[in-house]
Amino acid sequence: MASTVITNIGNLVTNDPTLGEGPLGQIQNAAVVIEDETIAWVGDAKNAPATDTAYDARNRAAIPGFVDSHSHLLFAGDRTAEFNARMEGKSYEAGGIRTTVKATRAASDEDLEANLVRHLDEARRQGTTTFETKSGYGLTVQDESRALRIARKHTDEVTYLGAHIVSPDLADDPAAYVDLVTGEMLDACAPYARWIDVFCEKGAFDGDQARAILTAGQAKGLLARVHANQLTYGPGVQLAVELGAASADHCTHLTDDDVTALADGDTVATLLPGAEFSTRAQWPDARRLLDAGVTVALSTDCNPGSSYTSSMPFCIALAVRDMRMTPDEALWSATAGGAQALRRTDVGRVSPGARADLALLDAPSHVHLAYRPGVPLVSAVWQRGEKTG
Repeated sequence: MASTVITNIGNLVTNDPTLGEGPLGQIQNAAVVIEDETIAWVGDAKNAPATDTAYDARNRAAIPGFVDSHSHLLFAGDRTAEFNARMEGKSYEAGGIRTTVKATRAASDEDLEANLVRHLDEARRQGTTTFETKSGYGLTVQDESRALRIARKHTDEVTYLGAHIVSPDLADDPAAYVDLVTGEMLDACAPYARWIDVFCEKGAFDGDQARAILTAGQAKGLLARVHANQLTYGPGVQLAVELGAASADHCTHLTDDDVTALADGDTVATLLPGAEFSTRAQWPDARRLLDAGVTVALSTDCNPGSSYTSSMPFCIALAVRDMRMTPDEALWSATAGGAQALRRTDVGRVSPGARADLALLDAPSHVHLAYRPGVPLVSAVWQRGEKTG
């Protein structure tokens, strides 16, 4: 079994309070030993065991690899014109998705996969080592299943989102589309997916439709997550908690009852500040959620229409600046919080037994991710024990 020590880490965030100081389990002058794909040892550099090879971190900071638990990377085309118009004062509406649906349907499998891989490489260079991605830009049985089939080649965290919007083909008969999503389309897509999702929102699917879609997926063995309360107040968050969804994503417009439901349940509130940045919409109030005891995750929502960024460091900076999170909270939410949103215990931490995913920063601490926004601070990445940068 090949072993490597990453030594002379100036500040290591483990996300394991039993290993170091504070909630982030920080260790100064640290080392990490990797055996194959797994972290075998973590501690003071002077106590590190002998290994086959060594990597000198030169007193830089190291953090767990980012866990991006919400993205839409199976698409083709470009929505620059929509973004440009929005910056001129036009509001974002879910209908813009139809533009991407048309382009995605026309794209070849090879083009869709090449676009996916390009974005994954881009995200990895910025420290992301675990990602979830969805279908939702095909909206036919064939196009949704092929998107998931392509995604499954690159990640286990694949989400069936046939219920992104009502397909343009059945725009005048939403009930027929719900029947398709919960019937033939679900049958074709379930073998490739771990999750089922629905955009529970005005202009997409109402609470009753969302319930039917999610429960049909659960009956097929898929786990639930929900696009909830992004554009308006609505039933999405309450439905997510009721059905035991792993995550309610967006959570921008929340009542006190929504916050209480999240605090009392085990559904993670996944916040996606890239969407608010790109649409000039109201920021989610992370402080309100955290103070109520809600588990919060951060993710990119990388998609061509409302959040075209693959950068978790950028989302951390936004969360600290505009969502009232501390740098420590934002980092935890972008790593361990994302892992909880995916119901994973093997990622989002740097501790023995975890998958060997971590990022080395060209900075003395993780605080620089928010302190120096826009600066490419990730200097090296290990994913499954393999150095990729």
